[in-house]
Amino acid sequence: MARADQHSEESPARPEPAGLWPKVKEVLLIVLYALIIAFLVKTFLFRGFYIPSGSMENTLQLNDRIFVNVAGSYFSDPERGDIIVFEDTQDWVPQGETSTNPIRSALSFVGVMPDASQNYLIKRVIGEGGDTVTCTAPDAKVQVNGQELDESPYLFPGAEACGMPFEVTVPDGEYFVMGDHRNASADSRYHIEQGTEFVSQDDVVGNASVIAWPISRWEVLDDHAEVFSDIPAASEQSGS
Repeated sequence: MARADQHSEESPARPEPAGLWPKVKEVLLIVLYALIIAFLVKTFLFRGFYIPSGSMENTLQLNDRIFVNVAGSYFSDPERGDIIVFEDTQDWVPQGETSTNPIRSALSFVGVMPDASQNYLIKRVIGEGGDTVTCTAPDAKVQVNGQELDESPYLFPGAEACGMPFEVTVPDGEYFVMGDHRNASADSRYHIEQGTEFVSQDDVVGNASVIAWPISRWEVLDDHAEVFSDIPAASEQSGS
């Protein structure tokens, strides 16, 4: 006779430990998804840049981190007064002066860190396609299509607006750009003799829109459209 307390069913097997790999795999997938999202944001929406010089003072300070509106460049072209970031395809910065950190470059490429490469420059648009930009003397004011500009809202205190005499007419699809700190900016003026003074629309990454870091300097950047509001069309220049 069988004992009354004897169990006819076998005890359930205990689950074996899952191991470490599934957890590691989950973390790696999260990191991968984050990198993909950062890359897509950087490519199609906003891209971070690091300011390595004082050529845009006091609007932008050395070591500022900014965001550039990449998406806006798909729908509209830069206008006078806009602060643009563009690729230095004409070697405004000599190659010997550039330095790269492979790790930082990789993180910048995917959008995790702001781009500190000197292959990209930042300046303010002064003239667009068809405009004639003129400086009659080093201490004169900049003229666009015969109209003098009052650049006091953004020009570095004590800096000369012109710095040198010149006159150029901007081709269609290109821009004449200058730094806000003219005495510390090797901008379009300094490349006239080499014939590389204009920035092509194809090289423009987008408009600088926000100072993101340091927090104490957070602000939306101003294009100071009022400075350029009275400029006549190129066809309306006196004597044309």
